[in-house]
Amino acid sequence: MNLWSIFDLASMEAKLKTLGNQAENPDLWNNPQNAQQVMKKLSDLKSEIDGWKQFSVRVSETTELAHMADETMQAEIEEESIQISSELEQRELKALLSHPYDRGNAMLAIHAGAGGVDSQDWASMLQRQYLRWMEKHGYETEILDFTPGEEAGLKSTTISVNGPYAYGHLKSEKGVHRLVRLSPFDSAHRRHTSFAMIEVLPEIEDTDPDIQIPTEDIKIDVYKSSGAGGQSVQKNSTAVRITHIPTGIVAACQNERSQTQNREFAMKVLRARLYEISKEAHVQQISDLRGEYTKAEWGSQIRSYVLHPYQMVKDHRTNFEVGNTQSVLDGDLDGFIEAYLKSKTH
Repeated sequence: MNLWSIFDLASMEAKLKTLGNQAENPDLWNNPQNAQQVMKKLSDLKSEIDGWKQFSVRVSETTELAHMADETMQAEIEEESIQISSELEQRELKALLSHPYDRGNAMLAIHAGAGGVDSQDWASMLQRQYLRWMEKHGYETEILDFTPGEEAGLKSTTISVNGPYAYGHLKSEKGVHRLVRLSPFDSAHRRHTSFAMIEVLPEIEDTDPDIQIPTEDIKIDVYKSSGAGGQSVQKNSTAVRITHIPTGIVAACQNERSQTQNREFAMKVLRARLYEISKEAHVQQISDLRGEYTKAEWGSQIRSYVLHPYQMVKDHRTNFEVGNTQSVLDGDLDGFIEAYLKSKTH
């Protein structure tokens, strides 16, 4: 097993040395924002290298033991081999997450699309699906903003997802998700098609030099939270809506917290949305030069969930599909995420 074909140790150690030299520069802290970024990169890279070295030692020791062992140790070695294979798969996947924000936290927003109450119910089903997936993977979650549907479900919601590689994994979910089923809201019980848009944003701190928002470029509105039915609603005006005047982009937070905290979270969402806009504009500019740019239209779904007349969930980008729709709706998304990440390397 050639672990270093997956992880370029020489390259990583060269980067570590460069960062170490920067960290030892006495002038580094003249720019505190840059210094914090350098120290974080240094810590993350050192942790990753140490982890790979420890894993390599584990593989070598198990291989050596397998050559020496008798039958009484066979079961133990097989169990260790299974665990090593599982860890290797996870390390292979993480090796694909090389984007600057892949290691960090994320914000996932769900927006109900065409289809009325069915789409609002579909958006609620997706919120449950993603919360289940996040819970299974040990991520800390918090609903920052929630607009309930008129009859059922939700119109939109924004979830904060905290934990290692949250953005790197969830970025595969960005796009339109389509549901085909017999509508529980149709008295004739006819088949309906519903759409919802998933938005995945990286968490970008206010110290990030790439996204700086002048105070004069934003408008801040304060209002009362509108909790879903059965939830307590804040009596005071603590919810915050921030509008970026030059682009018209809006970010809101109406969690049951202080107005100051809601403002901080709304600014995080706004910074992330501005980053995504700048990134997409750059991609579009390159694609325009190549003559290959195709605008993403509403309805150009990345994934279809079919509950009738047959059962299947299929990702249209990778052709990965699963027949057990209930398992997927219960948060079993790893196969889709892994297939997407692997497809980006080809």
